[in-house]
Amino acid sequence: MHARQESCCFTGHRPAKLPWKYRETDPRCIALKKRIADAVETAYEEGYRHFLCGMAMGCDFYFCEAVIELRRRYSDVTLEAAIPCPTQADTWPAAQRTRYYALLEKCDDKTMVSDAYSASCMQRRDRYMVDHASLLIAAFDGSAGGTRYTVEYALRRLVNVVDLAIPEAGEE
Repeated sequence: MHARQESCCFTGHRPAKLPWKYRETDPRCIALKKRIADAVETAYEEGYRHFLCGMAMGCDFYFCEAVIELRRRYSDVTLEAAIPCPTQADTWPAAQRTRYYALLEKCDDKTMVSDAYSASCMQRRDRYMVDHASLLIAAFDGSAGGTRYTVEYALRRLVNVVDLAIPEAGEE
């Protein structure tokens, strides 16, 4: 078990809510990936060693990849996949499923939060991550949904939140 005070989790939007959707070559996506990598590096410098990722498409993947890159440089970094249910990726596009399973392979720990899909399993996953961390990095545009729920839950639990703005058109 990892100490909560050295654990950091992440929340962010899925491609449908991002202005660039799945186009990761968009300059705004590249800028957000850099912000995420910088935030992960800063968390490491502040003593965070264990990182929890909810493994959703979009920003979760960017975060997971940033932590894997950090781990290449620092051997004391660990990455935990907080998986909401066994069927999480079953209906995703093939390329996203392939990416999901490749990232999952690189995680040090895998925690299955629910045995089966339910209307609440994503929120259970989000609460699990926040309850096991003292820092939440968020890529959040303020809109309603799972990312907002996670940010609000973290604030209620007095977890520090670092909010990385989603770059708008023309902003990098």
